[in-house]
Amino acid sequence: MRNSFLKTGKKIVAIGKNYVDHAKEFNSKVPTEPMFFLKPTTSYLLSPNTISLPKNQLVHHEIELGFVMKNNANKVQSGNVKADDLIEGFCLGFDLTARDLQSFAKKNGYPWTVAKGYNHFCPISSLIDNSSFSPERENLSVSQILDNIDKGHYKLVASVNSTVKQDDNLNLMVFKIPELISYVSNIMTLEAGDMVLTGTPKGVGPIQSGDVITGQLINVIDNSEVCRIDFSVE
Repeated sequence: MRNSFLKTGKKIVAIGKNYVDHAKEFNSKVPTEPMFFLKPTTSYLLSPNTISLPKNQLVHHEIELGFVMKNNANKVQSGNVKADDLIEGFCLGFDLTARDLQSFAKKNGYPWTVAKGYNHFCPISSLIDNSSFSPERENLSVSQILDNIDKGHYKLVASVNSTVKQDDNLNLMVFKIPELISYVSNIMTLEAGDMVLTGTPKGVGPIQSGDVITGQLINVIDNSEVCRIDFSVE
């Protein structure tokens, strides 16, 4: 049940430049409204597992919090996002990117589909049990988790071969999750089972064959591990 989105979801909506320092590390302007692209569901790879990289490509890791839709959302107004009705739960994942292909696409005005859409380019966790977000293991509602995100209770950490590369708080997101639901749903319907990846913080970098990459969602209140994903790279 906690993995059903892998088969029922129709799309992965990935938000770009949703952390100021990540935008700056690529000399990009911070968007004034959310920007997003789509990844195919064939890019899912459930942790723990082995990522097979495409040959002769420069691939970067990007750690992200994702959420899965419980019900359809269509033209939801920004002040009327009922998160408990719309969000099934949260995941931890990587948005892998063929950076050289993305750079070529940007330079030539092409879409990012090729750079983002390879098999294994969305390594992901199962849905995280809501109680894992609480140090006391209370069964928090989605709304309570979103409130805790805004309060700075959780951070993302990505490591390559045990060396920390990304480490930032979720409250640094430029556009919060309710804003993302409203914005995307006014362009396309978010359907039950769809995944939304909420963007990556600064520190993205390359991975290569032989590496081991780890993603962690940490509760900074007690430094407990909310979720962990592990992947070897070949």
